[in-house]
Amino acid sequence: MIILKLGGSVITKKEANEPTTDYNNLNRISAEIASSSFDKLIIVHGAGSYGHPFAKEYEIGKPIKDKEDFNSKKRGFSTTQSWVKKLNTIVCDSLRENGVLAVSIQPSSFILTRNKRIYSCDLDVIRKYLDMGFVPVIYGDVVVDLNEEIKVCVLSGDQIITYFGKNLNTERVLLGSDVDGIYTKDPKKYEDAELMKIVTSCEDMTTEGSINVDVTGGMKGKLLELIELAELGVESEIINAGKEGLIKKALNHQRVIGTIIKKKNEV
Repeated sequence: MIILKLGGSVITKKEANEPTTDYNNLNRISAEIASSSFDKLIIVHGAGSYGHPFAKEYEIGKPIKDKEDFNSKKRGFSTTQSWVKKLNTIVCDSLRENGVLAVSIQPSSFILTRNKRIYSCDLDVIRKYLDMGFVPVIYGDVVVDLNEEIKVCVLSGDQIITYFGKNLNTERVLLGSDVDGIYTKDPKKYEDAELMKIVTSCEDMTTEGSINVDVTGGMKGKLLELIELAELGVESEIINAGKEGLIKKALNHQRVIGTIIKKKNEV
């Protein structure tokens, strides 16, 4: 089984002032997925401009100050949940229109966290969908947290990938980003940034962090999740989903430009 992550910066205009879909990228990627070969596939997508601005505005996941603050966070939770669900519908519609048997899975309907880490998640329905030949499509969402000091938090697609990778029979993970992989520096700011072909730990990175810092932790947060998976023997690869044909080639097990995340003793 393959887990494919579609970054929010690829399928949305992440720096837009309002939720905006990048239909050119989304429809092209959907067509590439439809024309590729895979046995079982789970798609996880980011929220991009559909989630991060609202989560940041309402400070979802930060300690609750008082009753008024809690009411504000609940409004923010409801608003964020609604917008990311709309994006998921757009993604699933695009996939179905291209022939992919996509089914929508809403994280906040079956996942609970404690201290912002997944605490409860019933994967039986995911396994059943996979066995039936469907492609589950799940996404970054806001969820209920059992820590009474925050009560709600943002659940990143990257954390979902780690949990699924640990608990499902995962062969490999592909992360479609808006850059070619992990660089020594931000490639959008520094001309001398060099692509790192293999990463085994955060110590390998000298980068200042993600190009687009977001509420789910940026590139460093993604790397920490992937390194955790690598230690369990699940290899990941970060590739540029904004470049035509790379998603299809990667799903077809062809080597493309990118960064591989693997165990240190396997390098």
